[in-house]
Amino acid sequence: MRLRRQRASSNRADVRRLITGVGVVVLVASACTTGASPSTVSDASPTTTTIVTTTDPEEPPTTTTLGPEEIPPTTPTSDETVLRLEPVAEGFEQPVFYITMGGDGFVVDQPGVIWIVSEGSDPAVFLDIRKRVKFKGEQGLLGLAFHPDHSDRLYVNYTAKNNATVVSEFTIEENRRAADPNSERLILEVRQPAKNHNGGMIAFGPEGDLWIGMGDGGASNDKYGNGQNEATLLGSMLRIVVGPEIETYEPTEVRGFDAPEIWAIGLRNPWRFSFDGDTVWIADVGQGDVEEINREDTEDMQLNLGWPLYEGSDCFAGPCDGVDASGRILSVPVHEYRHDEGCSITGGYVYRGSAIPQLDGHYFFSDWCTGFIRSIAPDGSVHDWTDGTGTVDAVSSFGRDDGGEIYVVSGSGTVYRIVEGQG
Repeated sequence: MRLRRQRASSNRADVRRLITGVGVVVLVASACTTGASPSTVSDASPTTTTIVTTTDPEEPPTTTTLGPEEIPPTTPTSDETVLRLEPVAEGFEQPVFYITMGGDGFVVDQPGVIWIVSEGSDPAVFLDIRKRVKFKGEQGLLGLAFHPDHSDRLYVNYTAKNNATVVSEFTIEENRRAADPNSERLILEVRQPAKNHNGGMIAFGPEGDLWIGMGDGGASNDKYGNGQNEATLLGSMLRIVVGPEIETYEPTEVRGFDAPEIWAIGLRNPWRFSFDGDTVWIADVGQGDVEEINREDTEDMQLNLGWPLYEGSDCFAGPCDGVDASGRILSVPVHEYRHDEGCSITGGYVYRGSAIPQLDGHYFFSDWCTGFIRSIAPDGSVHDWTDGTGTVDAVSSFGRDDGGEIYVVSGSGTVYRIVEGQG
């Protein structure tokens, strides 16, 4: 019998391009990222006339005719909503992340290139560090974050030629169209004992510190014993303070672990995390049975997410009494699914856009193997949007723009925007 924790709730050169004026398309797993442009969809709305009857006690009934622009808007419920995917840019070699800043999009290509995607222009190279990046399997250029207080600084997470995880800083040139590849400043280097479970996500949290998701060092079954080792940076979520005025980095306030950089331990391979206010969502890839999502308060301390004592809510290596060796109560997933539904979770973002208001507060996620598009609503219910979106090949990441709209990144080479479709 498996014991369980209680759950809170159930080289493509010459084809890289910006897609403009496109219509909404339905994708299937075999969708190609090259070829003819998608057809356009007219934005014209049919004329609608609504008769509203008004009655006054002293006068006979009259009717008022409203034009289309005068009809009070109605917002459908999430249960009535159909989602589609709209391609934004395509032709990348192996994209693993998408982020926006100042109205431009940025695509992280795993071989070691960051592309800038601007309105009306094809993607252009923003930063090329391929000569420094080891690109193989799960290794490569994996993360990107722009400093919230220093607009001329960006940070990347990549696998170096010696297999180590490197977090470094680059300076953005004055024209904002490129970063200087010769400006690299090493922030953090963590030796990796294997070639997988690199984590790779970096992002600035609500307090302005840099968060770094680290896998357990790879192989399988926590071979190197890092998951519950609070003295190593592997298998942990880190928080550090960075900036041009700091020599390398400074830890944030002490969080109760031996290594001061650690905010939480017990991670296997956090493949994307994101913030929604003071909440952090962490998707952690499972071993052989369970994929999990954790939702935690960024103000919490001494968190232990359970690996390898547990895989999701299943007892894995044990002991499985809900506490760790230091007596900390283990966090439990807010959602999990088993390997009959997928094999490797890809975490996303909470929707805070204006285009689909009925989805406000929904956290989107997917799976690398099965390519579904799902969300967790604020009430904890799970919604599957795949009937409308179709499955997406090799979902490597999500993105969220400055307006709160959500994007889906296919490792096959295309970035899509989630839009509302017609039922």
